Amino acid sequence: MSNSKGILYIVATPIGNLQDITQRALDTFQKVDLIAAEDTRHSGLLLSHYGIKKPFFALHDHNEQQKAGTLVEKLLQGINIALISDAGTPLISDPGFHLVRQCRQAGIQVVPLPGACAAITALCASGIASDRFCFEGFLPAKSKARLDKLKNVAEEDRTLIFYESTHRILDSLVDMQTVFGKARYVVLAREITKTWETIHGDHLADLLAWLQEDPNRTKGEMVLIVEGKSQEENSEEISPQAIKALELIGRELPLKKAAAIVAELYGYKKNQLYQFGLEFLS
Repeated sequence: MSNSKGILYIVATPIGNLQDITQRALDTFQKVDLIAAEDTRHSGLLLSHYGIKKPFFALHDHNEQQKAGTLVEKLLQGINIALISDAGTPLISDPGFHLVRQCRQAGIQVVPLPGACAAITALCASGIASDRFCFEGFLPAKSKARLDKLKNVAEEDRTLIFYESTHRILDSLVDMQTVFGKARYVVLAREITKTWETIHGDHLADLLAWLQEDPNRTKGEMVLIVEGKSQEENSEEISPQAIKALELIGRELPLKKAAAIVAELYGYKKNQLYQFGLEFLS
């Protein structure tokens, strides 16, 4: 038995495009003794692509609390371990928290290797404020719990980031519309770094309609970047003159264009006018 402790390396892996692996990640895989993976078959394909053969240890949501102690014992014996998830950065809506916490409590060195992260990749391409944001991970599967979760962040003025699956994307957007309103601006980033990568932003009502036009648009792994609530917009009352102008112009032009024109004429935010039009003039 070695007297020195092993090191736990937290290694980010590609979220789609295999070329996004870092050289440091590949070097780390070569030197560790064991790789703890969420899905050993999935990760085996990645490592096989790069000609790396190492023993695996399955660590996933269903066994982490029970198995983390086993890995800590191995680290205490001097075994070096790399922790990876199916894609992206471990612990970001993926297993690893219990293991890392136990390692730190045991005085085991934890070395993070930066790399791909779907949330950050989507955020930087969204065009929505990125200086302050909240990562909320996956929303609950059931509508009641999902609505409660959304209500908890409804007043948040920071950008919100959610992960969502192909099976629940439409239901989640419907619930977001219920809580945030039809005009809240959202960017959907789908299949990031993959062949069918799509990044599309619109107001919730229009984003829903766009998705419903083509079932293929709801397929794949998704990130939702939601604009934070604007305190300025919600504190302003729309004048009767602006409402009348919105109504008249809206008869001749699409609501989005009408809102932009009235916003320019009367000094309001176009999102505020668009929201009003959706709720009261549609």
